[in-house]
Parts: sequence; structure tokens; C-alpha cells
Amino acid sequence: MKSKSDILITTFNKLVDQKQARHFLTKKLDKYIYKNVVENDTTSLKKVQLKKYEFLSAMLSGAVKNMDKGYISKNVINKLIEVLVKNSFMKDAEGSETEIEKFKQKYGVFPPSFIVLSPTQRCNLNCIGCYASSTSRTAATLPYSVVDKIVKEVHDTFGSRFITVSGGEPFMYRSEGKTLLDIFEKYNDMFFLVYTNGTLITPEIAKRLEMLGNATPAISVEGFEKETDERRGNGIFKKVLNGFNNLREAGVPFGTSVTATSKNVDLLLTDEFYDFYFNQQGASYMWQFQLMPIGRGEEILNLMVNPHKRVQLYRMWERMLHEKKYCLADFWNSGVLSNGCIAYGRSGGYVYVDWNGNIMPCVFVPYYVDNIYDLYKNGKTLSDALFSDLMKNGRQWQKKYGLENVEKPMNWLMPCSIRDHYEVFRKSILTDNAEPEDKSAGEALESDKYYETLVQYDRDLEKRTGEIWENEYLKTEQ
Repeated sequence: MKSKSDILITTFNKLVDQKQARHFLTKKLDKYIYKNVVENDTTSLKKVQLKKYEFLSAMLSGAVKNMDKGYISKNVINKLIEVLVKNSFMKDAEGSETEIEKFKQKYGVFPPSFIVLSPTQRCNLNCIGCYASSTSRTAATLPYSVVDKIVKEVHDTFGSRFITVSGGEPFMYRSEGKTLLDIFEKYNDMFFLVYTNGTLITPEIAKRLEMLGNATPAISVEGFEKETDERRGNGIFKKVLNGFNNLREAGVPFGTSVTATSKNVDLLLTDEFYDFYFNQQGASYMWQFQLMPIGRGEEILNLMVNPHKRVQLYRMWERMLHEKKYCLADFWNSGVLSNGCIAYGRSGGYVYVDWNGNIMPCVFVPYYVDNIYDLYKNGKTLSDALFSDLMKNGRQWQKKYGLENVEKPMNWLMPCSIRDHYEVFRKSILTDNAEPEDKSAGEALESDKYYETLVQYDRDLEKRTGEIWENEYLKTEQ
């Protein structure tokens, strides 16, 4: 008898091969997702599960739409089913379940579900407010042998088949005669999400990505041409559009990544913005990030999206998912999709390794205790970094905030430990032995203005989102 996993994979394969039946099979899969995510899973709030269903439904809808347009090659689709759906989403890869269980037996907790890895700080752009703060072509880069060792540990020890790659600019990575494409090829049973500025995606790179089939670029934009060029440099938007075209021509699915700031938030509140990228450009998904200010500068603090606009972005996210079926996630406003904060190496979450080898709880938590070079030198592994007091404090907060009580969690519309709960982060999570990643992160700790601004921001946000959480999430259960 076939398992549910086998039946689901068979349905996906039929959806690819039987174009005439694609509409029917898509509806069948959508019903299957609803039944399993909403009707059968009663472990969390009903509306939380509905949001998860709507996101997965939008992901399916967008993928099928771009398949119909010829924007995703058959080779990539088959690889997506095998690597992303089966290995990553369903965790059905050979050996994966055993590796996860071995980790649990050894350490007493489940491993992170993935990592974010920034193998190089090098970048061909110099964007305003970039957390990487890349300034030169001599910026730090992890040796290929170290990158390979990290990825191998994620694969063999964590039992994970998914990695997010960031930067710097990932397509500038060069070490020991290798590029990241060599990593993608070596670990061909893993899937890689690559955050990139898109300007280096040539027809040749796009074709190689199509042949490999296990990586998708998330290309950074700030809005349209005006907003993108203002932050990223003159002419960058046109290069981004050219990168989109190269990916469409090769049949590689791609998405966009946008940082919401006080300067572009009004544009992000228009249908026009999403219609352009999803319908006209063929993006399969979009990630949004609320700008996390780091440093004492007044101009950086002023770039934050204010609480009122943030709630408007939340409503926009709801509508784009429900009405237009755009696969959109805002990593702060969409906290219900992940049951809150995914930092600190929790199960279902991740840790971040930067170009210096520093191991941080999150891309937006720029403080670390351990360094991968030091760990390897002393016969330890990436796994050991998960058990510093900084990481354990973060996971303990996550448990109290909702993971231990998913039937009635605290406000997952404010999921971020540092961005939405700065006072708690400073008093209960950050440890004395944690080092700042860079000068700006150090300055943030020394600035009374920074502390007061973020604490007041969080209080204002709680007033606005607390009412939504209480009335639209908690009370619907009663």
C-alpha cells in the first residue's frame, strides 16, 4: 500500500506531465493541503492554520501558473518535487529521519531545520543600510573547504536538506577554484534559496542553475526603478530586470526580496507593486523584511516602518494571500506561518553563519558567542554552538512565548525577539560574553537613544497588534 507521501509525490508528478489535467490536479492538491493543514491539524489556533494553508496554496498556485507560462523547465520541476517537496517539506530523504533522531538522542533537542550561510562579504554593490556593510572586494570570505564542511554537517548531522545562502553577493563567491554552484552540484539532494542582487545572473549562470535544478534566486528590489536605484545605485533596476529575463528564458523559478522602510512602505501598500512582480515578471514568491536598524544613527532609526504602517502591511499580506494567491511572506508580520521566532537554532528554525565564521542566532541578531574556525580548531562542530547561553536563552524565550503552548500562544504578530521585544532581548536573552558582529552592532548596545526608541516602538506595536491577536485569533477559538 502506498503511503501518503508516495501518493502526494505521484500527484505532483502527474500535475507536471498531464497538462490537460493540471487544473483538476491542482484543485485536488489544494483540497489535500487544506484537509491536512486546517482540518486534521488541531494543535494550534484555527486562524494560524488557515494562514499556513493560504500560504501553501498560494505557493502551489504560483508554481502552476509559471509552469503554464513556460517559466519553469520540466527538469527544474522534477528536481523541485524530489528535493524541495519530498526531502525538505516532507522530510522524506534517505537517512534524514535517522539523522534527526540521532541528534535528538545525543543532545536532548531536535536540530535546526536549516541554516543561513553568508560565505562572502564581497559585493559588487554598496546599498544603503545593508546589514552586510560590504565595502571592498577584499572583504572576508570563508574558504571553500570550510563551506563544504559546514554544509556536510547540516546534511549529515542536522538531517536537513535545505540551506539559505546570503551575503554579500553569493554569486561573487570564489575560493580554492570553486564557486557556490560547485556546492549545489555536490549536494544535489539539498535545496538552496539564494539571496542575491541579481546583477550577476548571466544567461550562462541561469542555464547552470537550470541544469542543477536545486537552487532558486531571491532577487533584491526596493520597489520599482526609482526606489531600487536610490538605495542600490543607478541602473541597478534595469540589471535586475535583465536577470529576471535570463532566469525565465532558462526556466529557473525565482522570487524577489524587499526590505520595507519608511521610504518605500507606501508603494508596498499598493496592488500595483505585487502585480508587477508576480504577474508581469513571473516571480514565484516574495519575501519582505522590516528594516532592522543597527547602530546609533538617527537616520537609520528613522528608516523603520512605524507601527501604524506595519499593521497596514499585515493587512496587505492577508489580502494578497487570500484574494490574489500571491506567495508572499513578511518575516515579521507573517510570524504565524512559523509559530513565531525561528532564530536561536530551534527545531523548525535556524542559525546564521557569516563570512567571518561567526555563528549568530539570526541574520538580524548581530551578536555571537562562537566562531566556526575556533570550534573546528578545538575539535568541535557547528552543533556545539547551539548550546551557548545566548542560544539557550533565546529558545527558552520562544518556548514561553508560544512554542510550549501552541493552542494559545502569545502574540505571534510580534514574533521577533530583538525587533519586537527589545527590552526582553537585552535583559533576558543577550549574554555578557556575546560579541557584536561589527561596530554598528556594538554602538547599538551603548546608545540610550537606540534602546528607548526600540522599546517605545514595541509598546506602540503591542497596542495595535494585541487587539488583532485577541479578537481575530484567540476569540475565534472560543
